[in-house]
Amino acid sequence: MTRWLPAPIVTATLFVLWLLLTGSVAAGHLLLGAFLAWVLPRVFVPSTARRPLKRPGKAVALGLVVLRDIVVSNVDVARRILGPERALAPGFVRVPLAISDPRAIAALASIITMTPGTLTADIAPDRSHLVVHALHVTDPEALVADIKARYEAPLKEIFE
Repeated sequence: MTRWLPAPIVTATLFVLWLLLTGSVAAGHLLLGAFLAWVLPRVFVPSTARRPLKRPGKAVALGLVVLRDIVVSNVDVARRILGPERALAPGFVRVPLAISDPRAIAALASIITMTPGTLTADIAPDRSHLVVHALHVTDPEALVADIKARYEAPLKEIFE
């Protein structure tokens, strides 16, 4: 099965997204969607990404934490932007990485960027740290500790 369908979840997701984007279940769209959903993962998903996660339950728990943080951060960012200018203290922080798996680093950078008020600005070429921009930084060490505890530690368990 993995030989013909190396990434079944990605394939199914792409197929459904194709049908949703086209808004049609005509035969041509079904065939083209199925073809693209089959070909794209074979071309673009590297063989290292096809390895299963070590702790899928932990991945679900991390997803719930990220969803909660996105909602809470949206409210916080709206409050800060609509409030007085002194409520903003933007800055850059350097987050040293304890993870080495490229998938884990990409996931961490994406999680940080998806959370309102923070953005991954750079990844060191040697993958030793991320540079993160935050909308409000009063204690850089606390921000780094929060990122490492909430996101990096679970990602380390999931991928390494």
